[in-house]
Amino acid sequence: MRILFFVISVCFLSIQIAQAQDDTTSHIPPDKLGEAFPLKSGKIPPAKTEASSPKLVSANNGLYFKFNESGTQYLKMNIWLQSWVRAIENNPGTAVNGQPQNWSSDAGIRRMRIQLYGQTSKRFLLMMQVGMNNQSFATGGGTGTGANGAGKKAPFFIHDAYSQFTIFDESAKSSSAAGNNSLYIGTGLHSWNGVSRLTNASTISLLTADAPVFNWPTVEVSDQFTRQFGVFAKGNIDRLNYRVSINKPFMTSGKPTIGGPAVDNNRGNSMSYNGYFDYQFLDGEETPNAFFAGSYYGKKKVFNVGAGFLHAPKGTMTQPSKNVYLSHAITTLGADIFFDTPVGSSSKEMSFTLYSVWYNYNFGPDYLRTTGVMNPGTADTSYTGLKALEGFGNSRILMGTGNIWYTQTAFTLPKFSDKLRIQPYIAYSYKNLKALNQPGNYYNAGANFLFDGNHVKLSLEYGSRPLYTTTDRKIFKRAGEFLASIQFWL
Repeated sequence: MRILFFVISVCFLSIQIAQAQDDTTSHIPPDKLGEAFPLKSGKIPPAKTEASSPKLVSANNGLYFKFNESGTQYLKMNIWLQSWVRAIENNPGTAVNGQPQNWSSDAGIRRMRIQLYGQTSKRFLLMMQVGMNNQSFATGGGTGTGANGAGKKAPFFIHDAYSQFTIFDESAKSSSAAGNNSLYIGTGLHSWNGVSRLTNASTISLLTADAPVFNWPTVEVSDQFTRQFGVFAKGNIDRLNYRVSINKPFMTSGKPTIGGPAVDNNRGNSMSYNGYFDYQFLDGEETPNAFFAGSYYGKKKVFNVGAGFLHAPKGTMTQPSKNVYLSHAITTLGADIFFDTPVGSSSKEMSFTLYSVWYNYNFGPDYLRTTGVMNPGTADTSYTGLKALEGFGNSRILMGTGNIWYTQTAFTLPKFSDKLRIQPYIAYSYKNLKALNQPGNYYNAGANFLFDGNHVKLSLEYGSRPLYTTTDRKIFKRAGEFLASIQFWL
């Protein structure tokens, strides 16, 4: 029945999408990808009419309010929603709402965001983003029963809130995004992260149905949904794109056990230092916001090689003996490649995308973290069989001290309709972590159905994860999950 619920829900979503299309629907241009519409500083798409007072400007992406005729003063707004429908093979010993369940199904909101940014002049920019995440019938909201019960009234909170100042930008004088020099600085609650391209991923331009999550090393521990307070600098030196930041991590206070693994405890009150650098060999990518596109669907030919880091002194803690506490630095390194290119005849609009990244994570001795996105499961107290180290529901080994290799690739099929594009993809994760006695292989396969580029996208995906025993910490079985993600972006 749960699989049937999943299939019926997917069909219903597909019908909704088809009904939402009109005869003018076309493929989204590459310069409109990302969490915010990529504008060069001080520029705005031409308006149909000029106005000397605030006026809504016609544009293909979001809402623009133009405050002067030159377009150097404006306010832009984007709204997007990602809804999920799932069928989950639960870990052994899982109960959902108090009942033992091997499989469970649900629907929920993975992300809902409202983003605003604007300029008072060519040099000053304000960026704000608010939203909510991970709400389902069991997660994201309150607990218990009643008006504020389980899953209800998920918090709506600030994601980004920062100001930015342009020191110089030569690209404003050129139509090319590469081969120019620029420098911007900013401060506030921001997401100009280090480590890798995927650590700075646009969640509305993901190649797969969702990010692997381990691409954000401190997510929801010492950061606020991948953001921290700090100062940043970003820009280009010829074809080298760079971003660096110094941030103050949110406080953590995990309690280590005697002889146990490192836990999150940054009582040393140190800053964190972040950087990511990528060399753009072919077409350049504009980065007016922090977020990289997952695919350009053949509208650009991009080949980038990048590397980055995150270093947070005294970020974790161990207790080697009673009342003896040691602090450990968090040091994460990443190296990646991104290749996106058109394939074949331009009339077919085919494309190939490849992204691969290697992470070396050091969080301290035997650090290990598990997670389950919108996890509906709890412990079945009556279960006496073999239990998973990961815990219950859809929980998995997320990351830890050790190495992770992640690769994703996709191919956009030949154009056969003005209303629909199809992009099959596969993704693979290899995790070799010191706290485990066997490396883990994680698989995902699916397809994106693009009804209006990333504006209206249905992603269907199946994922397979290994499960480890609590005793010898080796794999004893695998579990799967079917996911349908529907995205609407204004």
